[in-house]
Amino acid sequence: MSTRRERIARLSIIQNAQDASLIAIGVLLASVGLKCFLLPNGFLDGGVTGISLLINRLTGISISLLIVLLNVPFILLAYKQLSKIFTIKTLAAIVGLAACLVFFNAPVLTHDKLLIAIFGGFFLGAGIGLSVRGGAVLDGTEVLALFINRKTVLSVGEVIMYFNVIIFAVAALLINVETALYAMLTYLSASKTVDFVISGFEEYIALTVISNQSDLVRKTLTLKLKKGVTVFKGKSGYGKRGEVDNEIDIIYTVVTRLEVHKIIDEIEKIDEKAFIIQHNINDTKGGMIKRRATHV
Repeated sequence: MSTRRERIARLSIIQNAQDASLIAIGVLLASVGLKCFLLPNGFLDGGVTGISLLINRLTGISISLLIVLLNVPFILLAYKQLSKIFTIKTLAAIVGLAACLVFFNAPVLTHDKLLIAIFGGFFLGAGIGLSVRGGAVLDGTEVLALFINRKTVLSVGEVIMYFNVIIFAVAALLINVETALYAMLTYLSASKTVDFVISGFEEYIALTVISNQSDLVRKTLTLKLKKGVTVFKGKSGYGKRGEVDNEIDIIYTVVTRLEVHKIIDEIEKIDEKAFIIQHNINDTKGGMIKRRATHV
């Protein structure tokens, strides 16, 4: 029992250290995006950070102070709706970002508007993505979106999109349309970078295979291709020959996108009439496939 407890304690320490490292690196990268690109050139972004940048540009109030104050309601919402650990990590990340913006001295790397929008968004998105992998967020918009998603039919993505449309519209009215358009480009760059950092190259695909040669397909996947599979027992329903009631094995496996074509080719060599369904999935854990370390 003590050995198991020691192992759990050791894993917990390692995980916490990993999370802290990811959040710290994420804060630094987000600071680079803001200090080296967006802030000196008066550029905007989406979310709470975008609101902070907009108010800072219009009033001159400290961006660090704005980031903390505007995120406070969302931090309180996270404490009520999510977990205490997530709230503590998020608070630490946001305060850390604010501190970096005060004490972190960095040069302005470019004044080219296109480069500012793309690379400012890239560094900001990379920082947000790494923070998410560490179990925190740098922008309270995600917390609000999750809360609204639970109360309405709107998805998290839709809430964030509508929230940012309002920000960009206000920017167009209060500043100018060009600034709003560059803000949209910055947001797109940041959001795509967040997706990449969280999901990586190896997007997972679930394959469901229905074939009369299911046993041979299973053996090929497990013995030749070294893939884990699950076999479901099913029955045929209605096909070209009308209604049937034959028992059939359904093969289910999860692979990376890079492996899909090779595996489908192998299946079609066995049964060119096999019915293959592809499902995009966000993440996997355990099993024989490589684990992607993302958690919030």
